[in-house]
Amino acid sequence: MIRVLLADDQTLVRAGFRAILDGEPDIDVVAEAGDGEQTLRAAARHRPDVVLTDIRMPDPDGVHTTARIAGDPHLAAVRVIILTGFDLDEYVYGALRAGASGFLVKDVEPAELVHAVRVVARGDAMLAPSVTARLIARFARRPLLPARLSHRARLRALRTLTAREREVLELVATGLSNDEIAAELVLSPATAKTHVSHVMTKLDARDRAQLVITAYESGLVTPGT
Repeated sequence: MIRVLLADDQTLVRAGFRAILDGEPDIDVVAEAGDGEQTLRAAARHRPDVVLTDIRMPDPDGVHTTARIAGDPHLAAVRVIILTGFDLDEYVYGALRAGASGFLVKDVEPAELVHAVRVVARGDAMLAPSVTARLIARFARRPLLPARLSHRARLRALRTLTAREREVLELVATGLSNDEIAAELVLSPATAKTHVSHVMTKLDARDRAQLVITAYESGLVTPGT
């Protein structure tokens, strides 16, 4: 079962998401929270697989809540999906740097919500290529919140990547899945997955979202390419 924590200051929003997720045989909503502090307490108590949190939630907001979850070694297995009312909310990029594994717009279709929870629960990032490109193009060069992990150290670690691993990182940054990377580089899906895992290990990245951030901020990939 995928255990989910819902965090939003609007009761009706939480009720709507709960109704969708509880209808799935492999998903269980284990707790709800109405602000940041409640979310942190619930995350510590229930250790969910996925936290769905509103980016504009109070005390603290979704970005700071995400950073505190991502920075807590006891919650290392918890993944965060940011919910926003705008698909280009200026805080979304900061949330990804803080450790979020993806984001969704609140008017998301039920099937997309369920898919996102499953994708993030298995360790992937919920970043569609078009959304990734728009986010990075708009926000890549703005000063943002500190990353959960040492960003400078991760940039230095880029030098340890093999040529093939750098290719894989570039393709991850465009939003390609493991299967799509395999097709692009004429590899087996298992080999592509192994390369992605090696890159995440070398860069000490929490998930694919942090690989995307590192690829753009290091200059390995630039907006529009």
